[in-house]
Amino acid sequence: MKKYYESPKGGAEKKAARLPDWLITPTFIIGVVILLVVLFAAIFPSAIAPYDPDAVNIVARSQAPSAEHIFGTDNYGRDIFSRVVWGARIDLSIGFFGVLIPFVIGSLIGLLAGWYGGVLDSVLMRFSEIMMAFPFTILVIAIIAILGAGTINLYIALWLVGWMSYAKLVRAEVLSLKQSEFVEAARVAGFTDARILLRHVLPNVISSSIVFAASDMVLCMLTGASMSFLGLGVQPPTSEWGAMLNEGRTYITTASWMTFYPGLCLAITGVGLSLLGDSLTDILRKKGR
Repeated sequence: MKKYYESPKGGAEKKAARLPDWLITPTFIIGVVILLVVLFAAIFPSAIAPYDPDAVNIVARSQAPSAEHIFGTDNYGRDIFSRVVWGARIDLSIGFFGVLIPFVIGSLIGLLAGWYGGVLDSVLMRFSEIMMAFPFTILVIAIIAILGAGTINLYIALWLVGWMSYAKLVRAEVLSLKQSEFVEAARVAGFTDARILLRHVLPNVISSSIVFAASDMVLCMLTGASMSFLGLGVQPPTSEWGAMLNEGRTYITTASWMTFYPGLCLAITGVGLSLLGDSLTDILRKKGR
């Protein structure tokens, strides 16, 4: 009787064809699904929203959720579902761009401070430590109070405050890595500092900042919504979840749907980004073993 054995090559191919464990974890799947839904709403709001988010209809004002308006209407008769969908674009933009610029600037500053040290390192790190002694939200409010309310000034405040965390993270990684053997080998080979930093050091130190950026997006979104709620961020009548919460708080006892749905969308999006951040942490931990 013949016996059939699976070839080593075939076994390797089957093993390679398997999905990584982190791709099938519930945390990763839920986070991706939530983020994809919100991204689709942000990119194609007109394909989902049944009404103009800014269209006023006094006859239909303060209507409870129904088949015609599934999230109800606000005190101006505007469809809340349409405003929530269009608001996803604003809130995701605040989360993404509020992190992108500090991520780039802070990573470069941390890279240079950790590599060269000396006066540059001392000045930058002492300044960041002094600034980080104050709560993040308080600093953002103080900067907006100086510059004035508005979306652009909100971005500027997030950028001015957000870079420090990335600088400290990258600096700490560079300090532990710059005496490594592969860095010494690159120096012996005659590579310039710019090439060593960008080609050899940066790819090995940036992972922790990427993981932090996922959770930092949640902080920026919540801060942006908080500023809009206080009247310091996105201004009416622009559809933004924090501004919608501010508009609906007066009617919270008579028309609770005006605050419930924007708040729910903000919470769900934050949970999705947090789950993705946890998944990235697990991925990097497993790769480091």
